[in-house]
Amino acid sequence: MRLHELTPAAGSRHRTKRVGRGIGSGHGKTACRGDKGQKARTTIRPGFEGGQTPLYMRLRKHGGRGKGAMPQRMFKREHAVLNVSSLQRIAEKVGKEAVITPQLLLEKRLLRKLGAGLRVLGGGELNLPITVHAHHFSQSAKERIEAAGGRAVVLAARALGPAQEDSASAAAEEVN
Repeated sequence: MRLHELTPAAGSRHRTKRVGRGIGSGHGKTACRGDKGQKARTTIRPGFEGGQTPLYMRLRKHGGRGKGAMPQRMFKREHAVLNVSSLQRIAEKVGKEAVITPQLLLEKRLLRKLGAGLRVLGGGELNLPITVHAHHFSQSAKERIEAAGGRAVVLAARALGPAQEDSASAAAEEVN
């Protein structure tokens, strides 16, 4: 047996179906598509179910795709943001060795709302020893507060929703 004598096993290889190549081929003229109609001319679009409402339209919209889908901004967690320079001004008004909490900032109307919590960033200078209670501190903010002789106290993550607001403030007091 030589290389040129090798053949594939019977039935393992199929001849390519060449359509539209004349009457003698058996697949000429209409090319196995029948006479007229949408399927003879082109294909039916993906997802089409013959006029019945297709599955993708019967299921709810999900994932924020396209017009009319649920807006993803609804789930965004927005924090109240303060810079160290703002803390300096607040501490000057409140007094030396002040304890600045999110509740104090809300009472003094320095913040409109807390949202997902108070986030302190390191912009500006601080030279008063203050204690700051917040839900998150940037590395530079923590360094500046501690360099001025103050303390940066991290509060427990704030629960969103009016029913959980009281329990979140109680949990924050226990952390301190």
